[in-house]
Amino acid sequence: MKKIAVVFASASLMALAACGEKPANETANASNAVVENVVDNAVNAANAADNAANAANSAANVAENAANAAK
Repeated sequence: MKKIAVVFASASLMALAACGEKPANETANASNAVVENVVDNAVNAANAADNAANAANSAANVAENAANAAK
């Protein structure tokens, strides 16, 4: 939920910057940095989930190998 709030906040900042005669570059840059961070965090979360799935798969393989060795 925090990520969505940050995205909306950055969009609001961009809209405010566009309302003036000249857009505030600092505001636009800060807003873009926030959006980039949200995207990076989403990619990192996806990578972490993939790593966890791989670890679970490896653990299942170890258990299967142990069961086969016990036969």
